Amino acid sequence: MQKEGQVRIPSGCAISGVIDLEGKPISGDEIIRSIATMHDRSNGLGGGFAAYGIYPQYKHHYAFHVFYEDQTAKETCEKFLERHFDIANLSKIPTRKHPRITDAPLIWRYFMRPLENKLDHSQLDEKEYVMRCVTRVNTTMPGAHVFSSGKNMGVFKAVGYPEDVGEFYRLEDYKGYAWTAHGRYPTNTPGWWGGAHPFALLNFSVVHNGEISSYDANRRYIEMFGYKCTLLTDTEVITYIIDYLVRRKKLSLNEMASVIAAPFWNTIATKPPAERQQLTYLRNTFASLLMTGPFSILVGFDGGLMALNDRLKLRSMVVGERNSRVYIASEECAIRAIEPELDKFWSPKGGEAVIFRCKEESVCTL
Repeated sequence: MQKEGQVRIPSGCAISGVIDLEGKPISGDEIIRSIATMHDRSNGLGGGFAAYGIYPQYKHHYAFHVFYEDQTAKETCEKFLERHFDIANLSKIPTRKHPRITDAPLIWRYFMRPLENKLDHSQLDEKEYVMRCVTRVNTTMPGAHVFSSGKNMGVFKAVGYPEDVGEFYRLEDYKGYAWTAHGRYPTNTPGWWGGAHPFALLNFSVVHNGEISSYDANRRYIEMFGYKCTLLTDTEVITYIIDYLVRRKKLSLNEMASVIAAPFWNTIATKPPAERQQLTYLRNTFASLLMTGPFSILVGFDGGLMALNDRLKLRSMVVGERNSRVYIASEECAIRAIEPELDKFWSPKGGEAVIFRCKEESVCTL
């Protein structure tokens, strides 16, 4: 086997996303066609999708998507889930045989609510309880990996090109108000099913193009608060940072963006007094969560999508708008592939958080 440096892999990651601001359903085949246009940015070692609004019949239940390496891991994990959750439904996630998707693990889906007595005894709020259960499975049960744990959303990922992954999971059968997609694989880790993007925790999901050079400093800080970075990849730590800042610390998405892609000090100095004070506070308080290095990320959340570049915009990302739909991608061709006629086309600035929310939040959120 050729080692790092002896082989060049000509790929650069691809991300794509679409949201309908009126909450209208978007079929999974649209996001497949979008990400497939950027085939040459991928390398077949990882592809995946996140979809929001796909489980309306179970919208009040947490939908766990789980990889199992073998039957023993499945039995161990299910015993744990039965002790902590009321399981309303469980099944294999529907897939089809695909010549380019091989060595698939066991892939199961569970719709669940925390057992009330267990939740009361834990003295935790519901989301913290679920987050800790996910962490316990992923860190103490060899061969079991929860890769999606939100409500009315789901992640689908594998080793392969993203368009093949989408066909494997039969995503044309799903309809959601928002989708994200990713091609390639985590930059510094082997291609394996759990390591493909998106990374998700509760209802946050992240797809990422780039490499975070501050990974180790970010990881050491976030692990002080109970997060376990077992996948050794920067996108995993981005997901946990977003969960920590938004869910636990109650920062807005814009404030969170001002932490991870904080403005330069000379930029902060030019702001009006109130804004300068706030930015200075965020940068000083959460200094260890500043992310350096090139990145463009798409963050999925209840009722919306957020796009964010590093401060110097070292990775490409463009936005297109047409009627009630917004498209975000690494390249314009990925947008034109599914919407040739656009009302507006533009490129976000470096460090500028671009946030789109559904207008009818009652349609999109729980």
